Amino acid sequence: MPGVRFDRLLTSTAVAILLSGVTIGAVAEPQSGSAADSAMAAPATAAPSAPTSDAPQRAAQHPAPAQESTSPAIPAKPEATSEQPAGTPSKPQADSAQPTAAAATNEQPAAPVNTETPAANPQSAAPVAAEAPAASPQPAAATGGDEVPAIATPAVAATAAPNAVANADAPVTEQLRELANGKFDRVTGGKKERAAIEAFYSGRDYAPLWITDGKPNERATAAISYLEKVGADGLDPADYPVPNFASLDDPAGLAEAEIRLTTSVVAYAHHAQVGRVHWSRVSGDIYYDQKPSTPAEVLAALADSKDVSETLDSYEPHDPGYVALKAKLAELRAGKAQPAQEQIPNGPAPRLGAQDDRVPLLRQRLGVPGNGTTFDKALSTAVKKFQQEHELKVTGTLSTQTIEALNGRQPDRPIDTIIANLERWRWMPHDLGKTYVMVNLPDFTLRVMHDGKELWKTRIVDGKPNMPTPIMSAEMKFITVNPTWNVPPSIVAREYMPVLEQDPSVLERMGLSVSTNPDGTVHISQPPGDKNALGRLRFNFPNKFLVYQHDTPEKHLFAYDRRAFSHGCMRVQDPVKYAEVLLSLVRPRDNYTEEKIRRMFGNSEVDIQFPQFIPVHLTYQTAFVDEEGKLEFRDDIYGRDKVLLAILKSDERKVADIPIVRQDNVIRREALAMPDGAFGRFGGGGFFSRLFGGGSSPPPAPPPQRKRSAQRTEMR
Repeated sequence: MPGVRFDRLLTSTAVAILLSGVTIGAVAEPQSGSAADSAMAAPATAAPSAPTSDAPQRAAQHPAPAQESTSPAIPAKPEATSEQPAGTPSKPQADSAQPTAAAATNEQPAAPVNTETPAANPQSAAPVAAEAPAASPQPAAATGGDEVPAIATPAVAATAAPNAVANADAPVTEQLRELANGKFDRVTGGKKERAAIEAFYSGRDYAPLWITDGKPNERATAAISYLEKVGADGLDPADYPVPNFASLDDPAGLAEAEIRLTTSVVAYAHHAQVGRVHWSRVSGDIYYDQKPSTPAEVLAALADSKDVSETLDSYEPHDPGYVALKAKLAELRAGKAQPAQEQIPNGPAPRLGAQDDRVPLLRQRLGVPGNGTTFDKALSTAVKKFQQEHELKVTGTLSTQTIEALNGRQPDRPIDTIIANLERWRWMPHDLGKTYVMVNLPDFTLRVMHDGKELWKTRIVDGKPNMPTPIMSAEMKFITVNPTWNVPPSIVAREYMPVLEQDPSVLERMGLSVSTNPDGTVHISQPPGDKNALGRLRFNFPNKFLVYQHDTPEKHLFAYDRRAFSHGCMRVQDPVKYAEVLLSLVRPRDNYTEEKIRRMFGNSEVDIQFPQFIPVHLTYQTAFVDEEGKLEFRDDIYGRDKVLLAILKSDERKVADIPIVRQDNVIRREALAMPDGAFGRFGGGGFFSRLFGGGSSPPPAPPPQRKRSAQRTEMR
């Protein structure tokens, strides 16, 4: 074996002498030989075979003879100079596999010289390092056309690739690669963001997205400008910090700024699509299933975007209701929005026949004819009806509570109320559908929308404050004519069985059917008919809360302005017309008129299926812009604004976009399937009063409807 090593040494020495001669000749006579041409061809073909990021580890595991490592290092000297003429022809691609002695001379065969990977031997690094001072300190990163070193780093391989980043960005790329080595958390603030962002940059070989030629590019400038203005959508710009690129000039600082901007953009896109606060943190009576874009999708869209501002804006809702409310927020902040109606001043309550300067305004507000300032009997009677309608103490005098109701309870912080409503818009599907049903719970109204226009509108009764109607979106799939009400098993066991034990005939006397299920449990239901608690029609949109919309025998409750009387389901004032409108949209050829629907009333259930489902959006809009362009507010009947705003102003905001699993309201969910106001007309008292009336009786008498709601504050 010593003889073999000696032979190899002689061969290596001979090759070195030949290469030295060729190199000298190439410098002295650059146009007379082909050896220099061959040497300059090596960088152009080296990139495809560049080692990957684990090359040093593989080199340590598979060492090669040290003597052979000198051959590929020597031809680097001509490349390090700038004397090679431009346009020098390259050798064929086949030569790139052996850019060593064979590249320097045609007389020396390539295969015998190097039969193993030179870079694999750790000892080969020393000769290469010795030659390094003669060339640039970082040849691959600095020139983009340098030698293929014996031990190539990942950065060299990346910058030598055909799709490599610009040379000026190579240091930033290297720093991004370094940050990806377990240091992203320090910049992004969490493992969730780090994993997604690292995957994005890894996919683009750590080329920067926001930096070009070592400076922020137009994409970065547009993104920063947009994030600084997200307050217009009710978001806080402080949640999306942007870097100050002007103060940075070192690659490490630029790389961190790159990741910080990426993190902020990803966070904004997520919040714009599904909300700054996850709905699960507000209440167990809320549910949405919207899927935001992944960070990779967001960043890819921005990388390909011709208008970054437009792309970022696309993540926010663009429904006309959202856009109009956003405009009112800007007006309020600018001090331009003012109350549209004159406020009735506070003061002592006038006695009957007394003079009071507020009387003309009071007459106007209540629609009572007359002149002068006398508080007369007609006006007192109108005040009594107003008080009854709004569940106030009926006195007929102008009490402080009555004045407050007449003026409309404008929120203490209207800007905060709008911000809360803009946030809830982000929870909803951003595409509501061509045809959809929109329920506004605090407004107690239902609208059918088609092609961007209101097709029909009606009043509804929704859940009591302790039994709120949920906020969600679902799809209406069919209408049931002559519905049967089936009592949920848990309610049968918990509420009905104790009553049956006391009086086995009580339920039958109240029109309920009692039977036994196959498993031996008791089944209670109410058959179809005029006295059925669900009325003659039920509108079905299957959902986790077991709620629906339906008819009701208790029509008088629609005369009240504040109609929070149900157990969670929604009673519709004119269900037959509602059915006609919906069926005209989904089954136009079947001619379902009100008359045809009424002819279907009987003792048997009939389902009318929808060929195309209709989205139903149960919303909670305590601030909205009406058809006339006026900003209106409604009472926070379920406290949703209060909870949401408290989260935004507390330490919980730091994690507010992370969903939680709530246990509240789970037990009572089945109670929402209770027929709203059921059996109140039977008198019932005691158990049934508590069960269906929530411990209080329904309002005593139907008041006349008013044109203007006392709970409505209008602002232009």
